[in-house]
Amino acid sequence: MKNAASNILRIKSVAQQHQLLSLPQPEHPLVSIIRFEDFPVIVNPSTLKFSMDFYTVTIKKNCDCKIKYGQTHYDFDGGVMSFTAPEQLLAFEGDLKPPPSGWQLSFHPDFIRNYALGKKIKEYGFFHYAMNEALILSEKEEASIENLFKNIANEYYLPIDNFSQDVIVSQLELLLTYCNRYYNRQFITRKIPINDLLTKMETLLTAYFNGNKIAAEGLPSVTYLAGQLNMSAKYLSDTLRSLTGQSAQQHIQNQLMEKAKQTLATTNLSVSEIAYGLGFEYPQSFNKLFKKKTNLSPLEFRQSFN
Repeated sequence: MKNAASNILRIKSVAQQHQLLSLPQPEHPLVSIIRFEDFPVIVNPSTLKFSMDFYTVTIKKNCDCKIKYGQTHYDFDGGVMSFTAPEQLLAFEGDLKPPPSGWQLSFHPDFIRNYALGKKIKEYGFFHYAMNEALILSEKEEASIENLFKNIANEYYLPIDNFSQDVIVSQLELLLTYCNRYYNRQFITRKIPINDLLTKMETLLTAYFNGNKIAAEGLPSVTYLAGQLNMSAKYLSDTLRSLTGQSAQQHIQNQLMEKAKQTLATTNLSVSEIAYGLGFEYPQSFNKLFKKKTNLSPLEFRQSFN
């Protein structure tokens, strides 16, 4: 484990990122905005694994670069946006070729810490999506996003004064609001039919509850479901929430309650036995969740069938 960690390059600051890219020092120690036209080609004969202690927002055009996220490679060949949060592990293989055009905005959490955005940014799940879940923009959307990058760049290159940070943070918040809006549009229009997604989820959960997985692995997690559906956990939850009003965790709980109701109505198992059989460590936790979902205790539900 120690050797593996030592092979990961940790980029602690925006200034260090500039230094590694052989770029001039940033205009501000906590934020930078760079055109991809200014990026160098980095010759790297082996895989470069790295993490950054800051956020990045990028818009790429006509990119033939390849990035590895986890164990999977993804190609970017159109106008797309991607986002990374601090401490995410990324890897590039071979030469790092930037896209012919586009922008990269980098900002340290300290830059927004004393603003409302410092807390609100945790609500933007797209900072934790997988690379294949990048935001694909229409022409009009791309134009609006590029204008915001240009506005930030214009302010970034002005001499720093008492208003510089306020202006950049307000433009950044507007940029992220638009990205959130466009992602919600993508949830609706992307070629992942919601009925198919729900059917696959229900099939997975039914197999999980009816098999031996609960005894061996406990309650199913959102991460498990997302992995089976080839999606990131955040993207799965946000997709379901935007289309059904419920998160992936709520869908798991709904299926769990259906299994609990069936067992209560058709067997003589005690509530504790049912709770343990459904993966609960403590029967009290099962009772609490059941009452929250049905407004009845497990015993009250069973008695309603007598």
